[in-house]
Amino acid sequence: MKPIRITLADDHPLVLAGMKALLEPVEDIAIVGEATDGKTALDIIGQERPDIAVLDISLPIVGGIELAQRISAQFPHVLLLALTVHEDRAYVQPMLQAGARGYLLKRSAADELVRAIRAIAEGGVYLDPAIAEKALPSASGDNALSENTARLELTPREAEVLRFIAQGFSNKEIAARIEVSIKTVETHKSRAVEKLGLYTRADIVRYGVSQGWLEHLSKK
Repeated sequence: MKPIRITLADDHPLVLAGMKALLEPVEDIAIVGEATDGKTALDIIGQERPDIAVLDISLPIVGGIELAQRISAQFPHVLLLALTVHEDRAYVQPMLQAGARGYLLKRSAADELVRAIRAIAEGGVYLDPAIAEKALPSASGDNALSENTARLELTPREAEVLRFIAQGFSNKEIAARIEVSIKTVETHKSRAVEKLGLYTRADIVRYGVSQGWLEHLSKK
């Protein structure tokens, strides 16, 4: 299996060193470039064409949000993960709109960085539980589903699969946890989202927030 090729961009050398210390021992992840400003990061990404670029928002020369926009436009195959201290909606939503597939707070990185990278590499979306409500519009009116309705509509296994998806686990990870095939996970997911009218991964995460499925993760 080929490793997930990663580039890192952060204007603090100590943060870069910390990320490298977390990622270098992981067998399925390979760091192929690092930068301390947005312009250098864009140049490296153009040269290396990584699978995922991990970006801070507060980068000099070219800021993280503009950098994400440029990467999405020039190298759409490169997936983006924001790793930042910023928790405000004013940062979260523009970064996701710029093309980021994940948003992770630096205070969560020690526990969640590898999981976030793997989830994004497998086609998922990863949102730090602490910012999930700020990343997504609040469900209301006809779009809001009560917990009682969900209990009536979903089987226990469908609810379990949906909960793991909301928490950022990939289909492969869920299959291993509940000891079924990946195809079975996909079937449970498909049935659950059809019943609840959830059309995107963001809808699933928003629903997970409404059900309290992410609360314990944000208290780590």
